[in-house]
Amino acid sequence: MNSTIKQGDFTKLASDYSSCRPDYSQSVLQTLLTHTRATTVADVGAGTGIWSRMLSQAGLNTTAVEPCDNMRAEGIRFTADYDIDWYNGRAEATNLPDASVDWVTMASSFHWTDTPIALAEFHRILKPGGHLTVLWNPRNIDGNELHEDIEQGIHDLLPNLKRVSSGRARNSRDWTDDLQSTGQFTDCIFMEARHEIAMSHERYLGAWRSVNDIQAQAGPELFPQLLDSIREKISHLEQVVVPYKTRAWTVTRK
Repeated sequence: MNSTIKQGDFTKLASDYSSCRPDYSQSVLQTLLTHTRATTVADVGAGTGIWSRMLSQAGLNTTAVEPCDNMRAEGIRFTADYDIDWYNGRAEATNLPDASVDWVTMASSFHWTDTPIALAEFHRILKPGGHLTVLWNPRNIDGNELHEDIEQGIHDLLPNLKRVSSGRARNSRDWTDDLQSTGQFTDCIFMEARHEIAMSHERYLGAWRSVNDIQAQAGPELFPQLLDSIREKISHLEQVVVPYKTRAWTVTRK
């Protein structure tokens, strides 16, 4: 890497994000569709549209909201074959009309928000009785020798690393209290499902390149060393099978 990545800034990560990041669990998606009975959805903090695309594929009228120009442009390109409307906005100010959607989702992005302001905004754009779902897709690596070895190598190189994103399943905390903290949402339901994705070497390394918090803290000198270490650990494999666990919290608008 020859430039510094700032914490929370995905401007330079858009291409790797769209082409390398994993999908979420279809089992979780199908269960959420049954629970919410939504026909219209706003995917906020949509990034490059990985979850937005899954929502559109499921038949929902999908709006994607993303503040980063590069991520949004990549998302528009990435989802060009899908009927998705893209907006420049953020969780705290989506630029969507009042009571305009049945369902709001944030996939791997709610941890970046100002929670009370975001919840008030979601309450505003949701129809009465609508739903809000926040979800993450952490690696489920506990007990997996290869992936635990890779994780240990990262922390050996970056002993003071502090993850902002979920990173791995044990770092994805319970969001129930946060979602119900303002009194605007109730009846929190949690669900999770395991799934695996087989990746080429390049896609797997690209997924690591798309992780903002590690790159920001490693800096342009240490991050290439980290990638080289991972590349060596997977060199004997034809493909890398990565275990994930999609975890989702859903609340109802009062």
